[in-house]
Amino acid sequence: MTLQEFYARVGGDYNATLSRLPSEALVKKFILKYPGDPSFAQLKDALAAQDWELAFRASHTLKGVAQNLGMDRLYKAAAALCDAVRGPKPLEDESLWPPVLAAHEEVLAAIREL
Repeated sequence: MTLQEFYARVGGDYNATLSRLPSEALVKKFILKYPGDPSFAQLKDALAAQDWELAFRASHTLKGVAQNLGMDRLYKAAAALCDAVRGPKPLEDESLWPPVLAAHEEVLAAIREL
């Protein structure tokens, strides 16, 4: 799979990402590091523990990582959840979690094919 195909699959913008990072090699390097980023696992654990402060921090970090790497679908899902727990306050709309989970899994599956 090419990087362009990766971005099409995960709902991202390849050209916009290349405008932020100086080379395709660097984009790929950072994409391949995404599975090691702890923010998704921290968010999942924080939601399960109802630790809203940690949920906010983890969702904010995940949102930033996804935005910087041009993974727009994950970014938008994480941003919606981040806004919901900002304050921090309890997550009242549990329907915000499944899109984050789905987008994260989609990114991981696409990375395995790079």
